[in-house]
Amino acid sequence: MLHRHLLVAPTTPLQHIKRLSKSVLLGASLMLSSPLLLANTVDFSQVVEQVSPSVVRVNVSLKASKQELANQQQLELLEKFFGYQIPERQRQTPEAEGFGTGFFISNDGYLLTNHHVIQNASSITITLSDRRELDATVVGSDERTDVALLKVSGNNFPALPLGDSEDLKVGAPVLAIGSPFGYDLSVTSGIVSAKSRNMRNESNVPFIQTDVALNPGNSGGPLFDQSGKVVGINSRIFSGTGGYMGLSFSIPIDFAMDIVDQLKGTGKVERAYLGVYPQDIDRNLAEVYGLSKPEGALITRVSPDSAASAAGIKEGDIIVNFNNKKVTQAADLINAINRLKPGTHVNVTVLRDGKPKTIQATLRKATDNTEGEAAPANGQASIDSKTLDIGLQIRELSAQEKAKTKEMGVLATRVEARSSAAKAGITTGDLITRLAGKPISDIASFNKAMQTLKVGSVVEVRVLRQGTMPVILGLRVTDKK
Repeated sequence: MLHRHLLVAPTTPLQHIKRLSKSVLLGASLMLSSPLLLANTVDFSQVVEQVSPSVVRVNVSLKASKQELANQQQLELLEKFFGYQIPERQRQTPEAEGFGTGFFISNDGYLLTNHHVIQNASSITITLSDRRELDATVVGSDERTDVALLKVSGNNFPALPLGDSEDLKVGAPVLAIGSPFGYDLSVTSGIVSAKSRNMRNESNVPFIQTDVALNPGNSGGPLFDQSGKVVGINSRIFSGTGGYMGLSFSIPIDFAMDIVDQLKGTGKVERAYLGVYPQDIDRNLAEVYGLSKPEGALITRVSPDSAASAAGIKEGDIIVNFNNKKVTQAADLINAINRLKPGTHVNVTVLRDGKPKTIQATLRKATDNTEGEAAPANGQASIDSKTLDIGLQIRELSAQEKAKTKEMGVLATRVEARSSAAKAGITTGDLITRLAGKPISDIASFNKAMQTLKVGSVVEVRVLRQGTMPVILGLRVTDKK
């Protein structure tokens, strides 16, 4: 049976159960030896009694994907002509059943859940706490933020009070209710571990990180504060096994309700777009740019014909304040932009050449197009740079590679462990486009820039990673060990 679950790694429910069963005894012994958490001393019983009627199980009939059906056809051919016996767990049908969790946000039947719970659903029903089942329709769903808005017919549904996720404190006790592995109205609790957490390769949501035990089936359920107000939508876990490992992530309710307002109005979401590629600043880069400490969002690229380009924001600018809010890391900038709408006028304070500069910009509408990633191609043999040994081998781009990229540079083909290059974060396959403020187009220009370096200095290195992603690194030049 096919289920939709909250997972970072694509793993089947049967694999979850097998892996979890192997770790039951180990997990129990660890729990017995662990100190009690603060959240375990909080009595949530009255909160659970109050809010549980508002939490529902979301049942979906799922259309099997083309790939799943194609795999099934191949297995059936093996069974027909070669006597292969298809295990029951591998058999696919055109439709399968899935489940998740949802909750009422209004008395007239609006519910919230995750996009991935209802994705590709042919029909949706909800099961209330009193075992009634109601048909639900999708008002709108947004894949990027994993928020879906459902509606059932009727009135006088028990809507949950919404809290303020901005006011939620790290360390505060929180509670989750959901249907893990189909067990309805299962309650778990913990504390807030971090806020504004952007997951790897995913920057559309400033997740609330908790240590609340979430498992497949908890997707779309509410995260409550100590007073019983919803502060988040449980969305995913970070796990190497498919089971709970102490890292759970919830969509802040304030952020989710911004999405809901748009879904109610048009059924889709419009996003604001500034047109910059920001990254965090580390110790080396702070020294390169003369900062007292590593903070701000360093702009590694400005998209042409974007709001940032029109406003005069430049590559190398460090954004330290956005719309009157301090920016200490790239996630702060991304999260602030994601909360705004196209057409919003914003003030952006940047550090340029060590001096603050305030720029006015008007956010534009983001498109759904994203730049494709291209793995660095193999070509001619590596060439050593002998000017100063920083533990790096490079080569020039081939004619075919030059035709594919719009930027010039030299390709890192080998980075020695514990070398200056490795400590700076340069990796094999990076296209080095600038070194110590000088553009790099070939081996000769790279060696010329290397001649200006001195042991003990820290210089800026700009690279293009995976063919499209610009990254600025701080190279601290040291004697090779």
